[in-house]
Amino acid sequence: MKVLVTGAAGFIGFHVAKLLLEKGFEVVALDNLSRGSASRVKALEEMGASFVEGDVRDLDLLLDVTKGVNAVAHLAALISVEESFEKPLEYVSVNVEGTVAVLEAGVRRGVKKFVLASSAAVYGDPQYLPIDEAHPLRPKSPYGASKVAAEAFAEAYSRSYGIEAIALRIFNVYGPGQNPEYAGVISRFVERAVKGLPPVIFGDGGQTRDFVHVEDVAEVFYRALTTSAPSKFLAVNVASGSPTSINELARLLWRKRG
Repeated sequence: MKVLVTGAAGFIGFHVAKLLLEKGFEVVALDNLSRGSASRVKALEEMGASFVEGDVRDLDLLLDVTKGVNAVAHLAALISVEESFEKPLEYVSVNVEGTVAVLEAGVRRGVKKFVLASSAAVYGDPQYLPIDEAHPLRPKSPYGASKVAAEAFAEAYSRSYGIEAIALRIFNVYGPGQNPEYAGVISRFVERAVKGLPPVIFGDGGQTRDFVHVEDVAEVFYRALTTSAPSKFLAVNVASGSPTSINELARLLWRKRG
């Protein structure tokens, strides 16, 4: 099976591409390297991936790299909630137009399977807990809105062309190699603990998060690519299902350090 992985030099994209290679897939890794890591590219190439440097909005390029591809794992995106308020048009361009370009190229090349990296940011403030896939989509940021729009296009293409599209709504990911600029609370806590510094907790620390390891996220991508979905379009939460408070997280990390 030949899979195109967009955003393969990014944090999650690298782990997805790596797992697919370990499973014996033929992988075409696409990334423009604006934020991805060249060292990840080298590691993927050493494992047998074919790397293509380019922009996910380049339809001609996508038409070229999707030749002979059976499925697409689409992870190329801008991912900072804060930055999305400063650059909303760029987030629409990359996250929405890029997704449409990937879908369009795939459809023209006869690709029948698309797995899209979405985000828990599509939900906004929880109306109830735990959040399930039926929860209203009420994004609070341009980033979250761009993911809602990307999902909508994936569903539209699925209905129009009969392709199978799965949107994975990823919650709070952590793991090795996470970019400090976009790192979550776990990465920041670990960094301070290693330096012998106390945790920095905002508010009373009672707020909870659902944390999921990046390798578990990669496994979900693998299963989504290799399993027939019950419907042509499917949105799935990718989370542990267990809330952890910031205080609990701090106690766990500093107890282990001690």
